[in-house]
Amino acid sequence: MLVKAVAFDLDGTLLETAADLAAAANAMLRELELPVLGENKIKGFIGGGITNLVKRTLAASLADEPDLQVLERAVPIYEKHYATGMLNHTRPFPGVMEGLKTMRALGLHLTCVTNKAERFAWPLLRATGLLDFFDLLICGDSLPKKKPDPLPLQHACKYFGIEPAELLLIGDSSLDMQAARAAGCRIFCVPYGYNQGLGVHELDCDAIVATLHEAAKLLQTEPWIKT
Repeated sequence: MLVKAVAFDLDGTLLETAADLAAAANAMLRELELPVLGENKIKGFIGGGITNLVKRTLAASLADEPDLQVLERAVPIYEKHYATGMLNHTRPFPGVMEGLKTMRALGLHLTCVTNKAERFAWPLLRATGLLDFFDLLICGDSLPKKKPDPLPLQHACKYFGIEPAELLLIGDSSLDMQAARAAGCRIFCVPYGYNQGLGVHELDCDAIVATLHEAAKLLQTEPWIKT
């Protein structure tokens, strides 16, 4: 089947958000009187939504669990700091605007599928000039389940009236790959994102694209071309 719609991850695919995410995390740690962490270390914790980022930051680890009471206290503190600073440094990655414009010109349906909460995703997309490209925005709190569960991608397929194989997800992490494969969708991966500090070349992707502009060019070739 040919691609008729494209879904995009947000953090690490469309937008470079790591600096603002890390700044909010360190502001949270300071308020809790805990040692701050380096930006690169926090960058490796991104993925799966704010609660997971806070949990990993508190534990300074991908695997360890922080104290539950501290976590419950920390999440709203993090959200407070992120809400006031999420646009300080966040920008679209190179090639994003060009890629979205080309895909729109091809007549493809476009959707953003993110684990970020709606109250953060909408303002970010609007402020960075990306919101109007999308027919649909599915956030981490839009549905009962989020990536890596296939539900958000299945929802997008129903919304557009297409088969799963006709939806392409472009993402940066194993969460995206797992969601796409579970839903029966295609997936392109970008190498510049936040796959918990790991490369994407070992992931089960249909292609690895340097930019979204490169992805758009690839979609104009066989066997991907829609028109």
